[in-house]
Amino acid sequence: LAQTRPEMRVEVFHRLVPLTLAGFNWGTLITLLTGWLIYLHRFTSLGSQVFFNWPYGLAISVGGLLGTVMFLNGWFVMHPKQKVVIASATRVAEGGQPIPEAADCSRRVVLTSRTNLLLSIPMLFLMVAATHDPAMTVMSEQSAPVWFWLVVVVIIGAIEINTLAGLHGATKKPLETLAGPFAAGFGILAVFYLLIRTVL
Repeated sequence: LAQTRPEMRVEVFHRLVPLTLAGFNWGTLITLLTGWLIYLHRFTSLGSQVFFNWPYGLAISVGGLLGTVMFLNGWFVMHPKQKVVIASATRVAEGGQPIPEAADCSRRVVLTSRTNLLLSIPMLFLMVAATHDPAMTVMSEQSAPVWFWLVVVVIIGAIEINTLAGLHGATKKPLETLAGPFAAGFGILAVFYLLIRTVL
């Protein structure tokens, strides 16, 4: 793309990229809504007392929370920043000056994308394990304690704060390479899985 004529690059940015991003965003919304409809159906069918006494219910709930955070990252962080980056690239392709904040927006998109990669690992595993792991099918006589949800929210909140608060610092280093999100994702997966197995 960098070796094509400027007018061709402008045409690509004006037509292809925004359309692709729009399709991706609406696709994630449909996925989120479908997932929550399935979740609510199972939750209401079983009732909260049964659902949260079941490792399956906890795994699906944590996975759904992770998926929701990923959706919010895409719609309210990545998409607005991507629009700035695209507008800046279009301006440069037309012979103008780049938008000053485009570099910071681009970096934010990369960090948020890698955060979503990190979160997708425990989300995907918990969704699959909830259905296929025999240990997840054993009903407990007690429901998950409040501290379980506090730990889950604190972990996810800390990851989000790291993504949203600033562009620099030591806490960003795990997101600088693809290896970092993979390692952190599997580490968080282990924590969540052990928590579920411990409380129920």
